[in-house]
Amino acid sequence: MQHNSLETAKAAIKMSISSRQEEKDLKKAFKKSDINTAAVDFGGEFNKSVPTIIERAVIAAKREGIITESHVEQGAVAGAAHDAITQIMPRTLGLNVGGKVGIARSGEHLVVAVFFGVGMLNLNEVTIGLSHRSF
Repeated sequence: MQHNSLETAKAAIKMSISSRQEEKDLKKAFKKSDINTAAVDFGGEFNKSVPTIIERAVIAAKREGIITESHVEQGAVAGAAHDAITQIMPRTLGLNVGGKVGIARSGEHLVVAVFFGVGMLNLNEVTIGLSHRSF
């Protein structure tokens, strides 16, 4: 059964905010309802981390069978990850970040969610970016 973009987006967001154990449980539950998911952690200085975050998203999507080796599918994940990161860029430029990328696909719908913890001194902020592709 193919889910719509809203249900697929919810899955990506849940993956991005999950703990490691929750991630494993969610992945199994989503798989039963025909939503393939993946998640990957990241961290570091924001400006330097962007290419690594995008690469990790593509690698995780390939590793979990969400996409194939096709440059079209890899480009869809990379583009969605970049768009999601761009949404939160004004809050993170020049600061240290850590967080998780959640990826979900159901049929033609692919969603990437990025959850960021943004740190400066002892002040912490959280933010989420989200992007959808269909192919």
